[in-house]
Amino acid sequence: MRLRAAAVSDVGAHRATNQDAAFTASWGAAVADGVGGGPAGDLASAAFVHRLAAGPLEGIHAEQLADSIRSANWDLRLHVQRDPALHGMATTFTGLFVSRDGELLLAHTGDSRAYLLRSGVLSQQSRDDSLVQALIDQGLVSPEDAASHPRRNVITASLSGAEHDEATVAAHDHQAGDRWLLCSDGLTDYVPEADVRRILLDHRAVEDAAAACVTLALDAGTRDNVTVVVADVVASDLEPADAGAVTGATRYYGAAAERFMEGLESA
Repeated sequence: MRLRAAAVSDVGAHRATNQDAAFTASWGAAVADGVGGGPAGDLASAAFVHRLAAGPLEGIHAEQLADSIRSANWDLRLHVQRDPALHGMATTFTGLFVSRDGELLLAHTGDSRAYLLRSGVLSQQSRDDSLVQALIDQGLVSPEDAASHPRRNVITASLSGAEHDEATVAAHDHQAGDRWLLCSDGLTDYVPEADVRRILLDHRAVEDAAAACVTLALDAGTRDNVTVVVADVVASDLEPADAGAVTGATRYYGAAAERFMEGLESA
């Protein structure tokens, strides 16, 4: 099993800096969103993504993935130790990885999201670590009202280099034709899930689907950066004509493409 994945990241019309970062590879893909209101969100997301993608992640176990996330989080701490002005910088993280056990591992913290399109049905696979989600869980806010809640961007978990930081890691099965979407809230805060589903169904190529989602968010007036990763689950034994579509090369997007381009390679 491998991923055929592509991403598009756009700073948007209302932000001076893109604080989103993403990467894609045949063995994994992820999106990270620097926490707004804190210092150097672009550095936080880019540093975390590069440090994680540089690790030995191909064919990883769940415990090894958790350790790799922990190590990448510690790298954020080192940045703060070198420059105390960066204290408070943090990032969300949502990533999908091919497991050695033939499963897909979904790692998540914050409010960037993961969706699975299977047999035409789009379902959210991640749970927002956010104040509004907590209010929904307590029955104080309805899911319908959550999208317009004034504090919908307040998150309750992120990665900042702190000892207590963590991401949930969950195993998922896979079926032929599965398509995954990973995205920052610049998409989900402005585009209804029904419209996202339509785009994922209408565009066969992952590159086209990711670009169409970003375009729709921009047309909807998103006031945030917007980053979309689309990943199709494909068989490892591809025909030669398809082999080029699923390579091991790691590609970076958003802040990760603008920072730290020292030629890091995944082991």
